[in-house]
Amino acid sequence: MNSTEVHVVLPGDVHDATVPSGGNVYGLRVCRDLEQHGWRVHLVALAGSWPQPEDVARAALAKTLAALPDDAVVLLDGLVACGVPDVVIPQARRLRLAVLVHLPLADETGLAPAVAADLDTREKATLRAVSAVVVTSPWAAARLAEHGLRVHVVTPGTDRADLARGTDGASRLLCPAAVTPRKGQDLLVRALAQVSDLRWTCACAGAVRRDLGYVERLRRLIDRSGVGDRVQVVGPLSGEQLATAYDEADLVVLTSRAETYGMVVTEALARGIPVLATAVDAVPETLGRAPDGSVPGLLVPPDDTAALARTLRRWLTEPALRDRLRASARSRRDTLSGWAETTRALAGVLETLHRTSS
Repeated sequence: MNSTEVHVVLPGDVHDATVPSGGNVYGLRVCRDLEQHGWRVHLVALAGSWPQPEDVARAALAKTLAALPDDAVVLLDGLVACGVPDVVIPQARRLRLAVLVHLPLADETGLAPAVAADLDTREKATLRAVSAVVVTSPWAAARLAEHGLRVHVVTPGTDRADLARGTDGASRLLCPAAVTPRKGQDLLVRALAQVSDLRWTCACAGAVRRDLGYVERLRRLIDRSGVGDRVQVVGPLSGEQLATAYDEADLVVLTSRAETYGMVVTEALARGIPVLATAVDAVPETLGRAPDGSVPGLLVPPDDTAALARTLRRWLTEPALRDRLRASARSRRDTLSGWAETTRALAGVLETLHRTSS
């Protein structure tokens, strides 16, 4: 076996542009960039309703792992691996497995308590058995430390981008997130309805196929709230369309109920766009501070529609606040880490696994 081979197992929709996610972006990017660090990458994308897969998906994962030679270095997406310890643990005895955790399974929004508890138990068993656990933020590391796990933190990188020109400096809002309960667009719509006396438009740009029921409820809420002519659910954007949406944005809004990192926060900051976000999980540390100590955005408590509405009103009515936040975001832009640092850190974890297998 080539000493620099790594087998990477990702969810089956990783190449599907209609359901983009931060996890998929991360997985594909490191697969591409690891090759520049001397690793030969074998990517397998496994379809299934992960982390609670059908029998055929479980069998496909079992077959994939069983076919690998002893001591092979394998990087598994946590969404695929963590819910099926009965498949992963037997292979952990002969393979060098690393699991990349984007979001602890039990932290997904809307799970029944019994389901969350079961997923948590499965995840703990899986992560305790593998050779390495990788997470995408210090917050996630602390979260998994509660389970007695030692982890490697490898944060996502950010591509350098041109400064956004914006629209009028205030009124164009962009929410670039999958339309799901975890991302909380319902909170945003309710808050926007409370500032309907002011001038603004908002584009919700993200996957609309992950939870069709939620998308339909959100569309009804938009209509019921009287903001149907100002809030657009535009679906997923990529390439030039996404670049244009960022370029036109005056403020990026992220109203998540759970967020292990929040890649759209740094994508906004890379363009000098301030961010209004819920202060949940890793978001405050991802937003960070500019070199002068200022915060390049506004944070509100999660699930607090009134606080969100008040903060939106401040943004829309206080020019000095907007100028201060924009200056901070542009300064913070120069401190962001790139993907080369991400890949170097991950390559270091994989190299450790390789040395233990030699």
